[in-house]
Amino acid sequence: MHSDTDRAVFDSGSSEHRYKKLSVLLVEDDDFQRKNLHSSLSKCGVERIEAAEDGAKALQLLDSHKGNIDLILCDLDMPNMDGMEFIRHLGERNLGASLVVTSGFDPMFLNSVESLCKAYGIDPLRILAKPVYVDDLISALNWTIEKSEAQPVSAAVESHGYSVQEILAGVAANQFEAFYQPKVDLQTGKIASAEALARWRHPLDGIQTPYSFIDKLESAGQINDLTFHMIEQAAVACNDWHEKGLDIDVSVNLSLTSLSDTSIAQRIDKVVRSSGLDPKHMTLEITETAALTEKAAALENLSRLRIRGFGLSIDDFGTGFSSMQQLSRIAFTELKIDRCFVSDMHSKLEARAIVESSVAVAQRLGLKSVSEGIETQLEYDMLKESGCDLAQGYFISKPLPGAGFVEFARNNHGHR
Repeated sequence: MHSDTDRAVFDSGSSEHRYKKLSVLLVEDDDFQRKNLHSSLSKCGVERIEAAEDGAKALQLLDSHKGNIDLILCDLDMPNMDGMEFIRHLGERNLGASLVVTSGFDPMFLNSVESLCKAYGIDPLRILAKPVYVDDLISALNWTIEKSEAQPVSAAVESHGYSVQEILAGVAANQFEAFYQPKVDLQTGKIASAEALARWRHPLDGIQTPYSFIDKLESAGQINDLTFHMIEQAAVACNDWHEKGLDIDVSVNLSLTSLSDTSIAQRIDKVVRSSGLDPKHMTLEITETAALTEKAAALENLSRLRIRGFGLSIDDFGTGFSSMQQLSRIAFTELKIDRCFVSDMHSKLEARAIVESSVAVAQRLGLKSVSEGIETQLEYDMLKESGCDLAQGYFISKPLPGAGFVEFARNNHGHR
């Protein structure tokens, strides 16, 4: 278990600075709980906190702020306007604020509330049983920041978006860069691997996350240029880590659309070996949706990549319909548990059962198990107890540019 000192090592910046820019609205009729939440948020470093004792007053605050609220924590059982009605009005306003619902009702009821939120077009960050703990607040604050960072920077981009041609021009101009998010061995606490995540250093709009470009490239069948750009960068970086004495592997995402090209495996192998990296140090992450494909070309490519020594990870495990079938069909080496189960495992028995069962399946099949989206000490400890092998998430570190990752790794990994 990590001590407070260990937590400070993992955090990439102080919470006081990290959460200072956030604006939070508390919607809670109980005076004691409202004041307790306010105090906990203040201790986390949040300075802009509004409070309302029912949904009607909360809507007035939202209207007066013209939607300038980042995170809403809302109770369900309140006088005048209860949480359910408030959620309906939130859906109608489409404000874009993150939502956390809190309640003292049983977990099965909370599951139905999550369905209600989604029916009104709201994807809540969390549905929490009371009392709400500090770890839950930290997780909600981290996810809110991650959501805001994923939004396009400029108003022009937000309203029009980038065209496929603009994105491809950015790739050709080497404006895309791999950021690396550490994966920590839960038993030793050392960094074992890192996931390479694409970032676009747009010359006018600043750093753009995959939300701005991946879907468009995939829909247009134009993802390969970016994929190879990321694979080459990741291979060179991993080789550099080894030369610096850091025994760390790397993983890169591989799109379904790329797998339809029967030459893709050979081309990936050539790029990686040309960089000087042995393919055994690179894992290619395939989303479960991609793994569900029946296309012979995809199965041929994945089989060839395994023969060449690459690791294969089934990403977002448990979110599709045929998880077990995929494990019997493709020679995966790693099973990656989706963040939605990890974030709920301490509050929902179903989520915890799914995580523990996934870890057990991985162990029985001789696969590495990886949990993503780790946001709190509690999640980290529960995953360690479950026997999960690796963990990644903002609790450990946000994705870092190359030089920043090396510095972080040296401080938290040690030399072999």
